[in-house]
Amino acid sequence: MITLKVEGMTCMGCVRSVEKAVGRADPGARVEIDLPSGKVAIDSATPRETFVAAIEDAGYDVAA
Repeated sequence: MITLKVEGMTCMGCVRSVEKAVGRADPGARVEIDLPSGKVAIDSATPRETFVAAIEDAGYDVAA
């Protein structure tokens, strides 16, 4: 399980954008997003860095 802190998500549209970014990086990944905390949990064997890059490419910041 990969847990990321994503900054800049403010609405359900943002949640969908992050879900799509994760899905493009790994179509089989399961993702759970908690909008108030900005936490994104991803169940995948794909490396963390792949998801960080995909989410950042979608316009969001991923905290270290």
